[in-house]
Amino acid sequence: MILRIDRLQTELPPPSDPDPVGASAVQELLGGKYGEMSTFMNYTYQSFNFRSRQKARPFYDLVASIAAEEFGHIELVSAAINTMLTGAADGDPGEAGDLSGVKGVRNTQHFIAGGAAALVQDSNGKPWNGDYVFASGDLIEDLTHNFFLETGARNNKLKVYEMVTHPAARALTGYLLVRGGVHQVAYARAIERLTGAELMKLFPTPRIPTEKIPECQPHIQQGLHTKLYRFSTTDYLELAAVFNGPHPETGEELTVEQGPPEGAPPNDLPPQPAVFAPDYAPEEIAEIATRLREAAGLSREPSGVVANQPEGLVAKVADKLTP
Repeated sequence: MILRIDRLQTELPPPSDPDPVGASAVQELLGGKYGEMSTFMNYTYQSFNFRSRQKARPFYDLVASIAAEEFGHIELVSAAINTMLTGAADGDPGEAGDLSGVKGVRNTQHFIAGGAAALVQDSNGKPWNGDYVFASGDLIEDLTHNFFLETGARNNKLKVYEMVTHPAARALTGYLLVRGGVHQVAYARAIERLTGAELMKLFPTPRIPTEKIPECQPHIQQGLHTKLYRFSTTDYLELAAVFNGPHPETGEELTVEQGPPEGAPPNDLPPQPAVFAPDYAPEEIAEIATRLREAAGLSREPSGVVANQPEGLVAKVADKLTP
């Protein structure tokens, strides 16, 4: 099972100028053939279907741990898309013209069916497809597929980075380019350990100069290009048996982080009543939630942590975007 933590794997900026057209492009990183839904479901089903896991434990631990990280990547891409859509459908529900400004955007389903939010689709609005999942049962075949999948995914991330300049999209792709590179190395190292094939000679592939991308720099400086996370407090202890040795591009030592990333609190995105998100009268829901907390003996104030607390500049941005 997966333990869920109410934090994003990395910090994203708060809403600024909406960019619904850019959000449509970022959808490729969520529901495209090489998107995070595909990496998550590929590795998840390979871990579900893994036979003789005890005797091949280091390889099972590797696939299962990366699958858990990919779950968080889906959350992160969705958060970026939602940030980019915030404020694009401003106004009061039921009034003529509230959504007229978005009728010409590339993906009107964001507003008609999605509440100005992410959908399980690619950049053309095509739904993600379970046929993208490859879980053959043959360990070498699956690992080889995973290496190829991560290579294609990083290529797509760079193209979206170059295409979309919105701060949320840039922060997202800067982080994912670094973490996708780690997964590439992990699968290449696993294939080497099994077969002796010298896949390290393939790097960098694709030839993405992450050291020259500003949004990659903070993560590289933290060493996130060399770390593989163990998403458990007690299990998946054999990662280091596979994920070790020098990084193929920098020569730095590959290491296993004993736990998930520290992450960052998410931004509490403001209501968008024009698309009934979370409702046409969000203040009523807030009042009901407050009464329910008090009736249960909880604090009147919410217990969760968000990046934009009521005070400060971020709250002013949210207030401006809230009808």
